[in-house]
Amino acid sequence: MNCDVVKDLIPLYIDECCSEESGQIVREHIEGCEACRKLLEDMKGLSDMKPVPKAPVMFSKINDWKASVLQSALLFLSFALITIGVALEAGTSSAHLLNGFWACNLVIPATGFMLSLANWYFVRHYKNRQSFVDYSFVITLGITLCAYIWACFHYELNLFELFAGCSFVEGLKTMQLLLLFNGFGILFTTVLCILSKYLSDKYAKMLGKE
Repeated sequence: MNCDVVKDLIPLYIDECCSEESGQIVREHIEGCEACRKLLEDMKGLSDMKPVPKAPVMFSKINDWKASVLQSALLFLSFALITIGVALEAGTSSAHLLNGFWACNLVIPATGFMLSLANWYFVRHYKNRQSFVDYSFVITLGITLCAYIWACFHYELNLFELFAGCSFVEGLKTMQLLLLFNGFGILFTTVLCILSKYLSDKYAKMLGKE
């Protein structure tokens, strides 16, 4: 029997996938062919090797758990800040100059960040990690801006009326007062948007998003 034919049969022989006749041919051939017998022994040795432990699967499960913990911790922290802000706002008289201060500077930014975390549940639907990160930033900023617009209606703040008839100097003073009143909220919103981009990237990496 030609060695090339036997070499083709050896893998099938080892896996016991060949017919009895083919197996008999292999057995008879290797009795007189040292090279094919050596090949059979080497291939048997490879087939007897233990499979590599599935470490990547375990590593993936650990990362899934870390990602879940990160998301849960951020949701809890956001909710805690909202609760504190609502409590402080409730303790401020509607006639007080600081009415709306805690809502605009703490509740709204924290709410925008918390609601944007819902986008994280859909991370696997994004084409790649970068698009997920960019959308997370935009969603955080978009929700927060919408909440600020709602606050203007809720607290009956009409910017057109506020600046109507003002001179340039008066307009600058009014703008300064608005910035002082909402300064922390603007800064906090900026920080949360940057955090949203950074943390969403970490979250996507944990889940193996390329």
